Amino acid sequence: MENNHNNHNNDRGQMLTGMFSDRESTESAYNALHERGYAKEDINLIMSDETRKKYYSDENDKSELGTKAAETAGTGSAIGGTVGAIVGVIAAIGTSLVIPGLGLIVAGPLAAGLAGAGAGGIAGGIIGALVGSGIPEDRAKLYESGINKGHVVMGVHPRNDEDADYLEQNWKTNRGQDIYR
Repeated sequence: MENNHNNHNNDRGQMLTGMFSDRESTESAYNALHERGYAKEDINLIMSDETRKKYYSDENDKSELGTKAAETAGTGSAIGGTVGAIVGVIAAIGTSLVIPGLGLIVAGPLAAGLAGAGAGGIAGGIIGALVGSGIPEDRAKLYESGINKGHVVMGVHPRNDEDADYLEQNWKTNRGQDIYR
């Protein structure tokens, strides 16, 4: 009989990860996850605090997208496929974590793991955080440099191969870079 007591991420299969260089592609990829039934608690998002302030904050966003996101974020309602979902998610997410010293915003299951690890656990920086979540070190280094350039890294554990194929294809269509599974 198989031992199922270990609920480490690895038994949920590979994490599908990708990097997005602008708000539009990030939101499209995020919405694709929503359409497949993934909740915000299932989705890992990593970006620098600077990127969040610059592209994903409501204060300087006078566009319709930003206004809609601000309204939705304020209600605390579940954000479906609405435009501006990312802003709402980062505003409303309970497990979003700002890592001091790194200036990093992490949202999703990864944030819970990092929060649990405490300051000692995040001493390894972005790479340590990514490797700790099951991402190979060489890929983590690639993502770290992307995050430092203002890109957003997204990751999810697909429920099955069909989801993984669909999401991988969708992310590629949405200008995702360095997509791995």
